[in-house]
Formats: sequence, C-alpha cells, structure tokens
Amino acid sequence: MAIRINRVYTRTGDDGLTSLVGGDRVSKNHPRVDAYGEVDELNSVLGLVRSSLGSTGKNASGMPEADNARLQSLLGRLQQELFDLGSELATPPSSSRPGSKSIGDEHIAWLEQQMDELQEDLEELKSFVLPGGGETGARLHLARTVCRRAERKVIGLADNDTLPAGPLRYLNRLSDLLFVMSRWAARKSGIEETLWQHGLEGSRKED
Repeated sequence: MAIRINRVYTRTGDDGLTSLVGGDRVSKNHPRVDAYGEVDELNSVLGLVRSSLGSTGKNASGMPEADNARLQSLLGRLQQELFDLGSELATPPSSSRPGSKSIGDEHIAWLEQQMDELQEDLEELKSFVLPGGGETGARLHLARTVCRRAERKVIGLADNDTLPAGPLRYLNRLSDLLFVMSRWAARKSGIEETLWQHGLEGSRKED
C-alpha cells in the first residue's frame, strides 16, 4: 500500500474530532481512538527498548551481540504488527473490507513460539519479579504494563462495539511475551532479578 505524507498538520482535528478508516468522524476520546492510541503508545515504548539496545556494532545492552540482535529483530517485528493492529482497531465494522490485514491465529501462535523458545534459557520462577533487570529489562517491564493498559482499552471497546477476537488475544499474549523478554534480557545481560518478598519477609527489624 503506497502512502504519501507531504504535510503533517491538517487542521482537521482542531475541533476535537478525528477520522477513522473509512472517513467516519468521531471524538478523539472515542473508545476506538482510545484503543488504538494506547497501541501507538506501546509501539513507542518498544522503540525506546530498541534504542536502549544500540545498533549493530554498537551494542549498548550488555548482552552478547547475537542475543542483542535477536531481541532487536523480535522487537522490530512486534512494532510492525502493532502498527497493523492499530490500523485494524481504527477501522469500524462498517468500513471493513474482505482481505483487509487483520491480526489472527498465526500471529498469536508466533508470540507463543517466541515465549517457549526464550523460556528455555530461564529458570523457574519461585516468586513475582519486581520491574527492573537493567535498563533493557526495565523498559520491557514498562512495555508490559502499557500493553496491559492497551488490553483494557480494547476490552472497553469490545464492550461497546463489534470487534474481532484477534486484537484482544494478541495483546493478552504479547504482555506475557514482554514479561518473558524482560527476564531473558536480564539474564543475558548478567543482571540478577529482584524477587518480591511478601511483606518484606526477612528484611524487617525487630522492635
């Protein structure tokens, strides 16, 4: 699909309205706009994660170069898919066309495959993990929480409008993958994760 953007500002949104795919004009706080806006924010956070990794030959993550490149590639694909997901969310049922790009079972299966492969390098968890694990790990935890917020917005949209099952399933699975990726990045960087201690057990001083 050829896209040409010659001018960023259009002045058409100065009244608080925006256009969905197909031309429908809705408020910028419409649930559909809210949903794809959260997905856009998630995509931006993944861009920050990629930036923290550095570029080829300028590894800034502390991971071996092959692992750094693997994470870069994985994040790059996720960013592309999130853009497709945002486009799907921006398309109301009345404007949907046969053959339109949509998030489906094959995308979700791929997310699960990546999780299974990364999990092979990780030890079994015996407590909850506190967000952290170095800069890359911490940014991935942030992405995970933004993904959960996007999921909640999509649930809100689905409560009030017709929506395929793919977007919600994808975000649910993606948040799990981002958690696994954060743990994997910490391990590959040689950074120990901090586990949650219920009620700070073992760290309280006696009165």
